[in-house]
Amino acid sequence: MGTHVIKMPDIGEGIAEVELSVWHVKVGDMVVEDQVLADVMTDKAMVDIPSPVHGKVIALGGQPGEVMAVGSVLISIEVEGAGNVKESAQPVAVKEAPVAAPKVEAVVESKPVAVPRPAAVCQGPMVAREADERPLASPAVRKHALDLGIQLRLVRGSGPAGRVLHEDLEAWLAQGQSNASTATAAYAQRNDEEQIPVIGMRRKIAQRMQDATQRAAHFSYVEEIDVTAVEELRAHLNEKHGATRGKLTLLPFLVRALVVALRDFPQINARYDDEAQVITRLGAVHVGVATQADIGLMVPVVRHAETRSLWDSAAEISRLANAARTGKVGRDELSGSTITLTSLGALGGIVSTPVLNLPEVAIVGVNKIVERPMVVKGQIVIRKMMNLSSSFDHRVVDGMDAAQFIQAVRGLLEQPATLFVD
Repeated sequence: MGTHVIKMPDIGEGIAEVELSVWHVKVGDMVVEDQVLADVMTDKAMVDIPSPVHGKVIALGGQPGEVMAVGSVLISIEVEGAGNVKESAQPVAVKEAPVAAPKVEAVVESKPVAVPRPAAVCQGPMVAREADERPLASPAVRKHALDLGIQLRLVRGSGPAGRVLHEDLEAWLAQGQSNASTATAAYAQRNDEEQIPVIGMRRKIAQRMQDATQRAAHFSYVEEIDVTAVEELRAHLNEKHGATRGKLTLLPFLVRALVVALRDFPQINARYDDEAQVITRLGAVHVGVATQADIGLMVPVVRHAETRSLWDSAAEISRLANAARTGKVGRDELSGSTITLTSLGALGGIVSTPVLNLPEVAIVGVNKIVERPMVVKGQIVIRKMMNLSSSFDHRVVDGMDAAQFIQAVRGLLEQPATLFVD
């Protein structure tokens, strides 16, 4: 038997160190080639580290949240044969991470290596854990279990390292193992506390949001838009072409409106390097579309939106959103945007104050559509109304320019034929 030491790989882009986000294995586990061992976090993305060998984990080189240099020891695996550590070499000092180290799920930028992960197999039988043992599960799964009144520590996890998945909760309910006492759990006195380390993508998100609010001079502008006409056009196009070209949401129309309006407001399709004191105005419109996934918020980019038709934009938005939600979005698909579009869909509320995606100078927030009585040509009629809540960097964008830009977007959406008039 020999020892195979896996070092922190060079991920590229001049990165010298990365943050260890989560382990998917523990000491004593048997691993196979291409099995994901750990996730590490760079400035831009979450990256999976796969195993190049079969063997048994004998030591872990760090703990979640620890910043590790490229080239440092990540993990040691006992393998058949000589391994890659010479017999005469001094043992490498490595630190064993806790078996049940908590994981904070990732948010904005995720880049998994294209390796297959073991398929989850639902297991219904109850598993006994100590009362203070914290089972591995994502925040979404924890909330789901709480809503269902399930004690998470009693559920057997079928994910990597025993992680509890949504499927495990469903299997638990299907087998009728939910404790009868949970029926009154909503009224029971609770004194439990949970400390969640801010590591991985959540740490990056916190840093980026803090950086954005401290460095940029945010101001927001809200405008009400009558979207009745564009919604009628969307419904007509879906009825006529939906079966062959795909269904259209409102987002492709919004992307098109941004593209057309930005022709007259190039100062808004820009990036500001505040260290170099340089504003770069771009001809290309690369629209970042904020997307909520189980691992958090990510902003994949629809590149060259100025060249895309409604259906092309719709297909790309759908592709990127699906890739983000399944963790398959590439690092290059999460950078390079020139303006961001953010929407909470049906939960969009009335007004929001979105935070800029630096170094961009504008972000357009979409609120929900509601039917309201409006006065049109002296008559009270029911119209579909929607607010745009947008934020701008006042260091670069003047208030008048921001208002005129959003008014231009409003005019295009209220008269949707003008979206296609050159």
